[in-house]
Parts: sequence; structure tokens; C-alpha cells
Amino acid sequence: MAQFSRGLLAAGFGGQGILTLGQLVAYTAMNEGRFVTWIPSYGPEMRGGTANCSVVVSDAEIASPVVNHADAVVIMNQPSLEKFEKMVKPGGVLIYNSDLVTYKNPRTDVKVIPVPANSVAAEMGNDKVANVIALGALAEATDLMKPETCLETLKEKLGKKKAQLLELNINAFARGREIARNASR
Repeated sequence: MAQFSRGLLAAGFGGQGILTLGQLVAYTAMNEGRFVTWIPSYGPEMRGGTANCSVVVSDAEIASPVVNHADAVVIMNQPSLEKFEKMVKPGGVLIYNSDLVTYKNPRTDVKVIPVPANSVAAEMGNDKVANVIALGALAEATDLMKPETCLETLKEKLGKKKAQLLELNINAFARGREIARNASR
């Protein structure tokens, strides 16, 4: 039986929830009994600067937490597309925030999913859920984690801190999944 091992890169501006998205993937994978690494990277300016993280999910111990060729990449801004697009493995998935990213010549060797994360978040009444919308699309479009487990992790991790926003986050996750499903048709 082939060993399960996947790499994720997520990138955008600081303040877009990129690191939280990566943490939620990592926590979900741990809840599924997998081995996980999560490495954040951000500029000194934090909010408004660049931020990215890499996550490795595996059924076996992870020898290196570095993701040079990702199975999935989530891009939330234009500079991140330019930096990380080439890191998606052929056959992988590239999810991008189509409200902030112009992707003129999409790769044909990967599944490309445009997600209008900012406009959907604005429709929902809170710009801060754009990352959860992207997380929903990621859960739907990849086998990094089971969407049901990811939803439970979302409730566990985000429900405690900000219970008043739990329903909004659950709905944002569902919208992201729906966008990815419709993009795959």
C-alpha cells in the first residue's frame, strides 16, 4: 500500500489568516491520526506584509518539513502567485483568491480553482472569513484531510475563542466547499 504524504503551501498578505489556515490543516491531520509539520514564515511587518506557511501531512514520520514541490497551494494575493505557482506538482491543486489575483495563463498540468474569497466573505458580512472560504475549497478539492474532520477541527479551534463567529465560520467553510465543487464540473 502506498504511503500517504502530502505537502501544502499557503501564502498571502499578513492579516489574511494564512497561518491560521495552515494550522487548521495541521490540527485536522493530527485529529485524523497523521504525522504533521507546520512551518510559518512572515515578514517583519506582519499585517500587510507577506506571510506563508508549509504543512506536511503523512502516515509515516516526516523526515523533512520543507515543501519544495507541493500537492496543493493556496494563494491569497498576486505576489504569492508569482512566487509559489511553480511549486505546485504536476497533477496538484492550485487554489487562488480570484478577487486579489489575476491569473492570466493558468497551468494546464494542475487543477486550478479560482475562489472569490474576499467578495464571498464581504457578502457574508465579515472580510476575515476569506481564509476559511479558501480552507473549505482546499478540503473539498484535495485529499489532504477529510472535510468532515476539518469542520470538527474548525468548531473546536475557532469556536472556543470566538463563539459568536462560529456559525459564520461554518457557513464560510461550506461556501468554499461549494465553490470548489462547482469549479470541478
